[in-house]
Amino acid sequence: MPTALRPETLFISDLHLSQDRPATTQRFRQFLKTRASGAERLYILGDLFDAWIGDDDPTPLASQVKTGLKVLVDAGTAVYFQHGNRDFLIGERFVRETGISLLDDYAVIDLYGTATLIAHGDLLCTDDIPYQTARARVRSEAWKRDALARPLFIRRLYARWYRFRSQFHKRNKSFEIMDVNQNAVVETMRKYGVTRLIHGHTHRPAVHHLLVDGKAAQRFVLAEWADKMNALSWSRHTIRWLDSI
Repeated sequence: MPTALRPETLFISDLHLSQDRPATTQRFRQFLKTRASGAERLYILGDLFDAWIGDDDPTPLASQVKTGLKVLVDAGTAVYFQHGNRDFLIGERFVRETGISLLDDYAVIDLYGTATLIAHGDLLCTDDIPYQTARARVRSEAWKRDALARPLFIRRLYARWYRFRSQFHKRNKSFEIMDVNQNAVVETMRKYGVTRLIHGHTHRPAVHHLLVDGKAAQRFVLAEWADKMNALSWSRHTIRWLDSI
């Protein structure tokens, strides 16, 4: 008989895996084999990769990650993924090859009896108008079709240019502009009828307490994986931030 899964749900985001960060990739593969192994659910809330140029990319990094996810799913852990601003071109082929489930930009899940909204988080950064304008353009089906129709080497060049441009623009923006807008947070939580939100993107890990229509609410912000593993562990009775495997 298969081993029973432990009643734990894990949340991670913003790993930014790339060929240039082999240590982070190794930490993620170890995380899948150890901490994530046997958990009921794993939610990856975007930016798993620093850049994803298409499911046909044959790099060793892509192969290693897909294999690790497939092994975890086959062992019984349900894995869910939301697109980030760096890996929104992950598509159906990646889903088929890994067995993960792809979620919309916003998803409400039942987290041990409490409706919880999860998201990558970039849609909440409404003060960054240039980013939101660019996001709407590149997320269109027409733009994605055109991008994926280009040869791989062209897509690789574009990904490098995008990373350079992103870093350049960040230097000229305040942290406040790149953080979530509080009104957008409240309005979104009200729209989905929740008092709990979990997201990534901002790289500013914290637990924020707020009010939504007079009700106490919480916003959990996930950390990026810089020089160590970072995950939020949730069970029926405990909540823990994990920074080691």
